[in-house]
Amino acid sequence: MRADLIVLVPDKDIEQTIGGLLCRHKSLGIHSLTGASIIVHPGRDPGIFKTGHALLEPYVAEARYALVVFDRAWEGAPTDNAIALAARVESTCQPVWGNRARCVCVDPEIEGWIWSDSPHVPTALGWENRTEMVEWLANRGLWPRGSIKPPDPKAAFEEATRFKKVVPSSSIFEELARKVSLRRCRDPSFLALVEILRGWFPTDST
Repeated sequence: MRADLIVLVPDKDIEQTIGGLLCRHKSLGIHSLTGASIIVHPGRDPGIFKTGHALLEPYVAEARYALVVFDRAWEGAPTDNAIALAARVESTCQPVWGNRARCVCVDPEIEGWIWSDSPHVPTALGWENRTEMVEWLANRGLWPRGSIKPPDPKAAFEEATRFKKVVPSSSIFEELARKVSLRRCRDPSFLALVEILRGWFPTDST
């Protein structure tokens, strides 16, 4: 095996997010990885669901493990159940990879991982502070008062950056993945990702 991990993602935003996270092995509670690679499926989320297993097959002898990360919300998805979508992708990978392939389906989209209470979030999105940003989003019906995060995280992300004339690029995702305390993100799909990585790549003390 030449690499510890091959990761299949649907777009640059998730690619940059995963890349930023994997640089933080100590924060993730895993050992440092050797030869981790990330590939982007040209068919985006539906492409991963339909043919992700085929794209990963050539890597079965080159990587110890395969991880698939994609969004739940895409047009034509057969269900809105993220767990069921992930299970389906894992089942298509199983004949080749066995138990060496896992899938995380982000519900609804990767922007959901952004909305922690970290002070790095408003800064990356062009705002002075979290209070100002959340109040602005609440006044526009994008963040119900009292909610932990916006119900449509992508719409909130796009509007918050648009208002501040910040280009909503994938570099924002990488910046936040590298800076935000991982303990601040309680999204179930993120916690599932961490659990998978810790199972595969435990530290010496684990």
